[in-house]
Amino acid sequence: MSDGKETSRLAWSNWKVAFLLKKSTVPSEIPGIASVDSFGCPFDKLYTNQKIRGAGLTIQRKGSQEALLQQVATPASDRGFVVGVSTLPGHTRRIFHEYHATTHVFENDAVYIRRLGDDYKAELETPFDFVLLEISPNSLALIAEEADLSMVSALNTVTAQADPVLASLARALVPALQHPEKASALFIDQLATAIGTHVVQKYGDRVVSSGTRTRKLSRAQENVAKSLMLDNLHGHVSVAELAQACSLSRGYFIHAFRETTGMTPYQWLLRERVAQARAMLLDTSSSLSEVAISCGFSDQSHFTRVFANVVGTTPGIWRRNA
Repeated sequence: MSDGKETSRLAWSNWKVAFLLKKSTVPSEIPGIASVDSFGCPFDKLYTNQKIRGAGLTIQRKGSQEALLQQVATPASDRGFVVGVSTLPGHTRRIFHEYHATTHVFENDAVYIRRLGDDYKAELETPFDFVLLEISPNSLALIAEEADLSMVSALNTVTAQADPVLASLARALVPALQHPEKASALFIDQLATAIGTHVVQKYGDRVVSSGTRTRKLSRAQENVAKSLMLDNLHGHVSVAELAQACSLSRGYFIHAFRETTGMTPYQWLLRERVAQARAMLLDTSSSLSEVAISCGFSDQSHFTRVFANVVGTTPGIWRRNA
């Protein structure tokens, strides 16, 4: 009996030593711990790795300062498409195809669209910084339907192609990626929807337009949407929630709200915040920072910037003159 216990104890000791050696030398082989992200980039080479979600899209920002990253590879999957926008001009990558390789340089406003259903292998030869938008097949179908392009079922692939509109929209998401806790869900949803619509309209591979038509909210829908935003002045309401309250699709709601009010939902919300701030500046002795937080702005700097854009002067000067 003692020999059996000693054998079991020795076996346990040997297994434990082997496990610890494995853990210390090959961390990527430990079950559940990945050494690369979903696009094949090594985590330890990324100085920027951020993620948010909006309007059904997964939005990420990834950057590396490495002069030559190891070869990255992404196996084919059913994840849909990825749209990449380079925020750092001069990035070079060599992409390997079945029988040849091509080299591409990403200059200002350069974008790429890649089908995730295809195997991908590339060498990233210079530092990079990309905003990436992953669009699932279901999200693509919904975006296409809302953009009156229901026949679009896939996107044309491009590499290092200039698209200033898409680049501008994507860059506007960078502050939200850096500080998601301060970002407005309404703002993120609105931008993501605009990006999705632009991508489908410009890169949809089978575009059949049903024609444009005027879209407006009914008076009841307009009142419901505005009341919901006023109840969530800090922006903790999404476009999807507003659209659902009006029994509309997300894309239709945004177009209809703009046609009805002349503003996007987020622009309307900012103006309501400013209106409330003006009332507080007149009727209370609250500091500018207290007014900013009370009216849903992330901080005094954000408050001052938006207030000056809407009113034409800073809140401090406006208060003194008023």
